[in-house]
Amino acid sequence: MTETAQASDEVVELVSSLIRFDTSNTGEPETTAGEEACARWVAEQLEQVGYECEYIESGAPGRGNVVARLRGADPSRGALLVHGHLDVVPAVAADWSVHPFSGAVKDGYVWGRGAIDMKNMIGMMIAVARHMKRNAIVPPRDLVFAFVADEEAGGKYGCGWLVDHRPDLFDGITEAIGEVGGFSLTVPRRDGGEKRLYLIETAEKGMQWMRLTAHGRAGHGSFVHDENAVTILAAAVARLGNHTFPLVLTDPVAQFLTAVGEETGHAFDAASPDVDGTIAKLGPLARIVGATLRDSANPTMLKAGYKANVIPGTAEAVVDCRVLPGRLPEFERTIDELIGPDVTREWITSLPAYETTFDGDLVDAMDASLLTVDPDARIVPYMLSGGTDAKHFARLGIRCFGFIPLRLPPELDFAALFHGVDERVPVESLTFGTQVLQHFLLNC
Repeated sequence: MTETAQASDEVVELVSSLIRFDTSNTGEPETTAGEEACARWVAEQLEQVGYECEYIESGAPGRGNVVARLRGADPSRGALLVHGHLDVVPAVAADWSVHPFSGAVKDGYVWGRGAIDMKNMIGMMIAVARHMKRNAIVPPRDLVFAFVADEEAGGKYGCGWLVDHRPDLFDGITEAIGEVGGFSLTVPRRDGGEKRLYLIETAEKGMQWMRLTAHGRAGHGSFVHDENAVTILAAAVARLGNHTFPLVLTDPVAQFLTAVGEETGHAFDAASPDVDGTIAKLGPLARIVGATLRDSANPTMLKAGYKANVIPGTAEAVVDCRVLPGRLPEFERTIDELIGPDVTREWITSLPAYETTFDGDLVDAMDASLLTVDPDARIVPYMLSGGTDAKHFARLGIRCFGFIPLRLPPELDFAALFHGVDERVPVESLTFGTQVLQHFLLNC
């Protein structure tokens, strides 16, 4: 068995083991399982082959992070950060066909919460890092492996804390790879065949979580009230939730759609009256791509009152806002118009949009590594509708990309697996990704 095959085989058991750690992040410290046990296990896997790891608890007990550095051949070059988060969103076992923290390997998949988001990449990182250390392989530049907490709640106890309090851990880093990119999208070619496009994340929308508050006059529920905080808030939330923001075609989205058009023969026209219909031709991925065409504001939480016959004096709502690069000032003006003067707003989480260009040596290395394992690959840029830890690392001047190489079955609804029931990753995708990641890190 070759060394590469050994690393690829190891990744399946690593991912399965990682999933068995319940690192559910509810967003509330008192109900979050914590990442400590998983982080210490990751450190053990690396220390077994000779890495020196630093374990850091970031501002709260149990919120564990691990950082390790592999020295490269050229210390004058900027280091590359390879990062992934250990936490996952919660899962209700009764909804799943397998236990979400079983890490079951069956039917050609590894099953469980985090299989896609993102313990798949954590396992690939460990497998490749162990392979390189065991075989005394020296990469061309320093590699920094970071396994962090709390990404699913904005990174306050993860990379956000590390960037603010331990920037020394990232000294000399110029570029980074993390989630969500590098996966394949199979599209029909105009000649009747198929083409695998590998989507490299070069941009992501801003993540702005907003609290709305309405004030009224408290009183008895049997009286007539013209200053009911619940009514005021409900009207504002309805206007906001029903609003369609204007279509804005950013550079990465335009480049992605152009590439799709070149392969399929279905050109994208931004002026088309049926933009959504055009995007729908992308299949399951349309949900992600469609969300990058415009800003969004989705009400997610409501809170008011404490008794059926008491009119509350205040009512609150939380709105999940996702904002395209460069759009925040205009977005805020629109929000203020929609909610009106009787409702106040405040940002409770504010992580700005991020964007970089689709060029340079690192992009070339991604292309070469994918072509080595899949000669039919074509890389294309795209924008993520959600947010990642890249938002924090970018504050240090690090150029960030989403690159988790996965060759996916064409029929797999990949987008639905994120935070979904029966989350799972194909075994073949893990072995493919490990081979690509190894080639990439040795030639970046």
